[in-house]
Amino acid sequence: MASQRIQESDLYEPVKALLEGQGYEVKGEIGAADVVACRSAEEVVIVELKTGFSLSLFHQAIERQAVTEAVYVAVPRGNGRQFLKALRNNMSLCRRLGVGLITVRMKDGFTEIHNDPAPYQPRRSKQKRGRLLREFARRVGDPTKGGSTRQGLMTAYRQDALRCVAVLHENGPSKAAEVARAASVEKARRLMADDHYGWFERVQTGIYALSPKGGEALQTYSEEIRRLGQAG
Repeated sequence: MASQRIQESDLYEPVKALLEGQGYEVKGEIGAADVVACRSAEEVVIVELKTGFSLSLFHQAIERQAVTEAVYVAVPRGNGRQFLKALRNNMSLCRRLGVGLITVRMKDGFTEIHNDPAPYQPRRSKQKRGRLLREFARRVGDPTKGGSTRQGLMTAYRQDALRCVAVLHENGPSKAAEVARAASVEKARRLMADDHYGWFERVQTGIYALSPKGGEALQTYSEEIRRLGQAG
C-alpha cells in the first residue's frame, strides 16, 4: 500500500506541542500565518509550515517578519545524504535571513529546532577573498563568460598549463626549469608533475614531454595559446 502524502497540516500538531511545551499558547491559521504562538508580553512567534524547502516558503517567512522578529519555518525531516545537504544549505540561508528552522520527523512527531531567529552578521573570509583576488590578478584577459559551466573553465592555472604545453610543443622534451623560464610559469615543475589535465609525461627525472592528450590540447586551445603568446 502506497504511503500517504504528507500535508502541511500534518506538521501542525508536532509544532504546536513543541511550542506548548515551552509555555506558549498556540493557534493555527491566524491571519496569513500558519502557526501563531503567544507567551505573556513576549514577542509573538510565527511558524510557516511546508512539506519541503522552497522559495515560496522563504518568501512567506520574510513577509511575516513585518509582524515579528520571531519567525520560523518548519519542514518534514527527510533521510539520506541529499536531505542532509539540503538541510545544511537551508540552515545557512535561514541564518542569513534571520529566520528560525524546525524539522519534524513524521513517523513519531519528533521536532528539532536547528536555529533560532537572530540578526545575521556575515563573517568575512580573508582566505577566500585572497584566493579570489589572486585568481583575478593571475588570469590573462577575460576568456570565460560569466555564467558558464565550471567544467573547462579557463582558470589562471589552466592558462599556466597551456603555456607549458606551448613550450614543450616548440622545444620538445625539456627540463622543468627550462619550461618554467620559457613559459614564465614559476611552478611549472609542480604543475607538470601533478599533471591535473593529463597533458604531460615525465620521460626522465626532471624532464617532461607532451602526452597524447597534450597534443590534443594544442588543437583544442589553439586560440587561447595564441592569445597567451601575444600577451607575453
